[in-house]
Amino acid sequence: MLLNLLLLVIGLGILIVGAEILVKGASSIAKNLGVSPLVIGLTVVAFGTSAPEMVVNIMAALNGTADIALGNIIGSNIANILLVLGLSAMIYPIKVHNSTVHKEIPFSLLAIIVLFIFGNDILFEGVDINIVSRGEGFVLISFFAIFLYYTFGISKEKSKEGQEDLATYKKSTSILLIIGGLLLLIGGGELLVREAVIIATQMGVSETLIGLTIVAIGTSFPELATAVVAALHHNDDIAVGGIVGSNIFNIFWILGLTSIISPLPFNARIDIDLWVAVLATVILFLTFFVGKKHELERRQGFLLFLLYLAYLYYLVQRG
Repeated sequence: MLLNLLLLVIGLGILIVGAEILVKGASSIAKNLGVSPLVIGLTVVAFGTSAPEMVVNIMAALNGTADIALGNIIGSNIANILLVLGLSAMIYPIKVHNSTVHKEIPFSLLAIIVLFIFGNDILFEGVDINIVSRGEGFVLISFFAIFLYYTFGISKEKSKEGQEDLATYKKSTSILLIIGGLLLLIGGGELLVREAVIIATQMGVSETLIGLTIVAIGTSFPELATAVVAALHHNDDIAVGGIVGSNIFNIFWILGLTSIISPLPFNARIDIDLWVAVLATVILFLTFFVGKKHELERRQGFLLFLLYLAYLYYLVQRG
């Protein structure tokens, strides 16, 4: 147990270092390529920080542990909003672009709603089992392609926006920083999740609870580390873009790919967690219209963090 705890702490340290390197590289490449930091956040950073979720889900699909696969994604999306953005805003208020509020966040809400529909066959189709099928997996991948097309479009519209204060390295150095940061995030995330699951299993925690808490929070640590570092450097677009993009990646890309590999039986109990994910996304959307417009303030971040603690308490009580 002590060795597992030590390895868990080492994994966390690797994540923090990787996040620092990734944010520097992503900020620099945005300026070098004339691309908005928001676009970099929605794509490169989002894809990189979602890599641990993808690794966990592919392994879960191959091993037939659907509860961990679904719990990981839904739990990660909830943690990304309530925990990651909550803590980031508590460190430094986060300002976002108009398109983030009116387009990217609603797109992430669409992702959750589509998953809710796909995972409730008993309710919508009157069959005997809830399952995210291979066909539905291809539909999720199609939504992901639409998102990439949209992101490519805004990269042209915002090629110079928000780049004035970004640090610049040589293009080759920036690419190496991004690759190095992503590798450290993936490695640190995998180590942290593995040791956390071992510790939780030894304590007799259920598979669903492990997926929604230990694995979900663990695979969200890259997003947390990246968002916190970005907030400290006042790179708001990378912080928010990474989170919103990660939530879209998690459902449309990772769950789509996972269900294509192996259709995912949908535990009815997880519907409540889906509703929590919907509510968290709606609350995030509304916070940008309360107080300072298009800004997530410290007090709002604190509220998100408290809501996450309440959700964790509910999960533990549910067992």
